[in-house]
Amino acid sequence: MAAAGKKCSGVLFLFLLFSLFSLSQSLLSDSRKLSVELNPGAASLPRGGDLLHVRAVGDNDTLHFLFCSQGAPTLLLVHTNTSSSTVQVNWSQFVERNHSGSLKVEPESSILYSSALVFSRLLEYDDVNDTADPISDLFPPYELQDFIWSRFNLSGPSALLCGAAANFTNGSLCLQLSAFESEGRGQSWPRLLHTANSSQVRVWLDGVLPRASRSRFLLELKAVGGVYPLSRVEVHRSIDDEFTPSIFQVSQWVPTENASSADLGFVQWKPVAYRQSNPALEDATPCRHSDPRPQSGEAAAAASGLIRAFYAEPETFGMNVSFGLAGEPFYNSTKFLSWTLLVGSGSPPVDSFSPLVVSVMAVGLGTPMILLLLGGVFVLPAEEGAASATYEPIN
Repeated sequence: MAAAGKKCSGVLFLFLLFSLFSLSQSLLSDSRKLSVELNPGAASLPRGGDLLHVRAVGDNDTLHFLFCSQGAPTLLLVHTNTSSSTVQVNWSQFVERNHSGSLKVEPESSILYSSALVFSRLLEYDDVNDTADPISDLFPPYELQDFIWSRFNLSGPSALLCGAAANFTNGSLCLQLSAFESEGRGQSWPRLLHTANSSQVRVWLDGVLPRASRSRFLLELKAVGGVYPLSRVEVHRSIDDEFTPSIFQVSQWVPTENASSADLGFVQWKPVAYRQSNPALEDATPCRHSDPRPQSGEAAAAASGLIRAFYAEPETFGMNVSFGLAGEPFYNSTKFLSWTLLVGSGSPPVDSFSPLVVSVMAVGLGTPMILLLLGGVFVLPAEEGAASATYEPIN
């Protein structure tokens, strides 16, 4: 019995130790001081769209998140090695969208890494045969650079941007950027784990009348960078789906394997979208990505005023994210679709086993051991008694 008690105490001790370790890791994780500025340095509202600057200051470095609606919505991330770096905009040149260098992060020598993500096109196709194959029956794409975008709606370190195309019937396409002071997790599914080195973008299509009764959608993204552009997607699997039920993997758009520096960037997402604004498990729909391919940097610069303003000769890779598989409900079933991703610097966040999962594992593995030990405690005296009753001592 004493051995069984020790075993039970050991399992409990391991669980408490893991919980304390998880808590300490959370408390010791990096934190940043955030400041938000809309159209930095502009004397009046600029024509053609807004520029949001979120400055995330660490102990000895700064992350600059620049979210722009001049043309196709674009998120630019610049990491510097000083806590005093600033953003400078030449607004007369910036709004013309044809001047490289009209937006600078100074001192330029402090820049460690930069990358940008352009939300360039929304594509729709008629999935007549329910194969989820977008190669054929594509409608003319919605060019997001041609959308009429609202002004940014700010709420703390969060900004909402909504727009519509001239040929949209009702509805809108919205993007919401959220920056973070410390590590945490999203409140709604897919509940992505974030750090102070990342920002989250939620994209949703709401109320737009599809051009066919069996329409499905794709979102075209362009990753723009300098020396180490995002050029490949890694897929990592897990056995823990506690925070995103039924989803056991995460996808990461990262630089080439030859990149030696750890101070790079990433785009991370779970391969799932949702068909309701307040998602439940039955509203989840899988999503897939194409392989990133090199594309014209000039095309990305033409689509986005922010790319032209910051990069002289950008390296660009593009890919599509498609929503829904064969047999899944079509967009017309709810006329809503949302998808969430992270954009950050450094190593992508990694989900570890939560204390709940560890406790379940501990109970699952520890209980059989305790039962075996208890069985041994009762069986051993019984065997000793049987042996003493069968054999007589020899004089």
